[in-house]
Amino acid sequence: MKAQLRPAPAAPASSPAVAGWRPGWVFTVLLAALLCAYFPALRGELLWDDAGHVTRPDLQSWSGLARIWFELGATQQYYPLLHSAFWLEHRLWGDAVFGYHFINVAWHALAAVLFIALLRRLAVPGALLAGCVFALHPVGVESVAWISEQKNTLSAVFYLAAALAWLRFEEKRTPAAYAVASLWFVAALLTKTVTATLPPALLVLAWWRRGRIAWRTDTLPLLPWLVLGVGAGLGTAWLETNQIGAAGSDFALGPLERTLLAGRVVWFYLGKLVWPADLAFFYPRWTIDAGVAWQWLFPAAVVVVLAAAFGWRRRDRGPLAAALLFGGTLVPVLGFVNVYPFVFSYVADHFQYLASLAAIAFFSATATRGFARLAWPRGAGPALATAVLLTLGTLTWRQSGHYRDVFALYRATLERSPDSWVAHLNLGAALDDTGRPAEALPHLQRALELKPDHPETLNSLGNVLNRLGRPAEARPLLERAVQRQPRFASAHNTLGVSLMALGHAEAGLAAFRRALELAPGLALAQVNLGWALANSGRRAEGLAQLEAVNRARPDLADAALKLGLIHALDRDFAAAERPVRRAVALQPERPDLRHILGTILLELGRPGAAATEFETALDLDPAHRDARQGLDQARRQLGR
Repeated sequence: MKAQLRPAPAAPASSPAVAGWRPGWVFTVLLAALLCAYFPALRGELLWDDAGHVTRPDLQSWSGLARIWFELGATQQYYPLLHSAFWLEHRLWGDAVFGYHFINVAWHALAAVLFIALLRRLAVPGALLAGCVFALHPVGVESVAWISEQKNTLSAVFYLAAALAWLRFEEKRTPAAYAVASLWFVAALLTKTVTATLPPALLVLAWWRRGRIAWRTDTLPLLPWLVLGVGAGLGTAWLETNQIGAAGSDFALGPLERTLLAGRVVWFYLGKLVWPADLAFFYPRWTIDAGVAWQWLFPAAVVVVLAAAFGWRRRDRGPLAAALLFGGTLVPVLGFVNVYPFVFSYVADHFQYLASLAAIAFFSATATRGFARLAWPRGAGPALATAVLLTLGTLTWRQSGHYRDVFALYRATLERSPDSWVAHLNLGAALDDTGRPAEALPHLQRALELKPDHPETLNSLGNVLNRLGRPAEARPLLERAVQRQPRFASAHNTLGVSLMALGHAEAGLAAFRRALELAPGLALAQVNLGWALANSGRRAEGLAQLEAVNRARPDLADAALKLGLIHALDRDFAAAERPVRRAVALQPERPDLRHILGTILLELGRPGAAATEFETALDLDPAHRDARQGLDQARRQLGR
């Protein structure tokens, strides 16, 4: 039986095969199906690095938009079109997460429709099935439910639009058609540089369709694209190494180890497409060892499959084309170049978002032709396809539930990867951020066991120990953090908190000032400096500092809290209430803030309102003894 990506001439844009379908209706149906499948995540909170992508306050102005385009380092990666999209979205709906989730689902639906259009244009069987599988496959959840990965969904739209425009150029051969295709490709590169793999993919498609690659008609027009793609890829690789941190002992793999890794990565991704079980935000990080014989089976199997497909090419070029498209699109994440997420794991579902198109197209075409040859009852094929899509949609619905908040995400991750140090770190930090340092402590201790001397873990653990009133234990951890990473501003700030608590006021002030030298915009260091000044006999200076931070960052709960506490220490409880209420509004899930507000309300002679805050604190943390004592006092005043 022949494989299914059979060479065929591309259908002209005006042919019935291309023009006879209704992409608008397909998009509407797919969008509705996807909104159902992704419903658990549609109001999901910001996750991990989302705050760095949903436009930061310093980039929300028109000058911020200019910085996105013209200042290297203004954003985490130089993807200016992506961050311009985030900038515009923030103008439209601000910090409302539903808007970001909805637009990401919409981009994904549009990418699926363009994928169908491309396959129909190439006369690949099963185009509609392939598009629906791509849309509903749970491997896509990480790209669609995680707001930061709009770079995947949006770049896929531009990537597929560029491919379609290229086929139109091949048909017309006009400068205008070439310009349109090139603009789509540049848009894709400016959104995510993995799209640099498109020109080689188009050459593979040219070979698949015609059995040869012509220099003048195929390669020469793509040379500018290839140059742009290589340049963009090298630029991203430089940023990964020099700005994001993809360097050091975690990336010390030799050529043999990288070859082993590449082979294993290919089979991992293919396996998750075929059997999408145990999907995780962070997968276990493999130990790659060229001296372990069984690890060579992965690259050996890749070679065998490619050799078999190459030998089969005279009968059918489809299998080799599909393999080249899948593997070629994965090249940026196979391990031959360093990408920062390799610190956590060598694989991630969002890495194969574009590559999955080739595998899904091949499997869908194979299934479609296979059923056409079998003497099955009429309707059996569509019924089976519907069952597959319903299964995929159900799995996507379940998987998207993990993305509703950081707690669900990291707890689900730890069920599948219990030794993921970064999942322990992030869960611990999230628990600490929501006023639950006692719950955070074991996760951060485990993270440090798994990844000793990691500066961020040392800093987070030190911060939790400070909150638990154990600054003497926190101090050596934080000193290790700044020793390991001397320019780690946040660790200097946290060390300052320890020093102040231990009575070393001048050393604490120096630590806060050092943090601000390294990161002048570090608001927490500004807050802590103001608090330290106010409690070191320089009350007016400290109060002025805290008021300035509150004006600049009204969204910062700790700034509002410290300002309120200064007023409370001065027995001005009326002035204290307003900033503490703002802190509670910003972080309503923190029991410590509820307790502080309740205490202020008691001092203001409002025991009823105070009791409500204490009760809320106890709902959030039933073991909060101070809140229990405050509630008892409020009830006594109420005569209960």
